[in-house]
Amino acid sequence: RGPRAGMIFFRQDERNFEAKINAAVFPGLQGGPHVHQIAGMATQLKEVASEDFKTYAHQVRLNAVALADQLTSVYGYTLATGGTDNHLILWDLKPQQLNGAKMQYICDHTSMTLNKNAVLGDRSALTPGGVRIGTPALTTRGLKEAEFRKVADFLHQAVQLAFNLQSGTKTMKEFEAAVQASEEVKALRRSVNEFITVFPMPGFDVSTMKYQSIDA
Repeated sequence: RGPRAGMIFFRQDERNFEAKINAAVFPGLQGGPHVHQIAGMATQLKEVASEDFKTYAHQVRLNAVALADQLTSVYGYTLATGGTDNHLILWDLKPQQLNGAKMQYICDHTSMTLNKNAVLGDRSALTPGGVRIGTPALTTRGLKEAEFRKVADFLHQAVQLAFNLQSGTKTMKEFEAAVQASEEVKALRRSVNEFITVFPMPGFDVSTMKYQSIDA
């Protein structure tokens, strides 16, 4: 919920850390103060100190656990760490004979956002064996454990479609073309959008979405 930035804490003593750090940051690392990031950090610090943020952060982890459990216990998928203790899931797709690049591509075309990610044993970052999924964004929209289990159901459908579509392709370009032409992919995208648009998105009125334009 905050910007990409950092803060450096130091003690005021005879070692004069302040001057050394200031000189290292400017002109050493950046060309001047990034005022937009400073404002973003200040805003984020204020939010983090609130009770609402504590409730949100707790729900982020509960949702990650629910998503992980649905993928592993219900569908038998493999997570790189066997589960999760934080907001992220690292999903190993090698047992399904899929790679993360294909999973990311088909999810992009079904209105689901995740990232390809290397897992143990991978040799290529371009076609890694897994994907990573985070729960903060959908938690912000109000999803809880039951809804994240539904998200896992959608992800399972995406895996099945990807596996079936790759059987008739040899290259990534052929796979991408098959995804774009698939009516099943379009149907899954409609289902995902119908599910998620009942949850408000900060700064965007989802009620204005037109389903007839989804397949365009």
